[in-house]
Amino acid sequence: MIKELMQDAGDRMHASIRSLEDGLATIRTGRASPVLVEKLMINYYEQQTPLNQLASISIPEPRMISIRPFDSSTVSEIERSIMASDLGLTPNNDGKIIRLSIPPLTEERRKEITKIVGQRVEEARVAVRNVRRDTQNDMRDFGREKLLSEDELENGQKELQKLTDQSVEKINELGESKHDEVMHV
Repeated sequence: MIKELMQDAGDRMHASIRSLEDGLATIRTGRASPVLVEKLMINYYEQQTPLNQLASISIPEPRMISIRPFDSSTVSEIERSIMASDLGLTPNNDGKIIRLSIPPLTEERRKEITKIVGQRVEEARVAVRNVRRDTQNDMRDFGREKLLSEDELENGQKELQKLTDQSVEKINELGESKHDEVMHV
């Protein structure tokens, strides 16, 4: 019984960490990264399609993203989606390749971005704590129904707290890493 609860809690906590990793990867730093644009949704024949399925994305220079659409008729649609996104980048194209120049971040913008990183990290911590709370409630319910002994319940709660602490530590490491990346000039 405890094993199943712990497995479920571990999976849900891991999902929160993965979600944070994905969210932090899309936050723009001073360097170019294909992750910034690969999940950008493009209107392709009335279907919302991720950019990485419509084009090859490369980094020819540290502050430049190059997007080469597989179908050159999608260039204008890709440009439109980039302009509509919250990336704050202006695309340049030569008809076949779209280039995004990543400008260096100002100190003020870096501080704004670190606040956003902090918010996302806190949301992930809250998600992990919610998983812990739900699992603890399930354990208590099983204890009341006499499906778990008091010792099993206590050991399960200790194990759950260990898992929660490990997850929060991983979240904090991810947040600190991204903070350092953003603040590095």
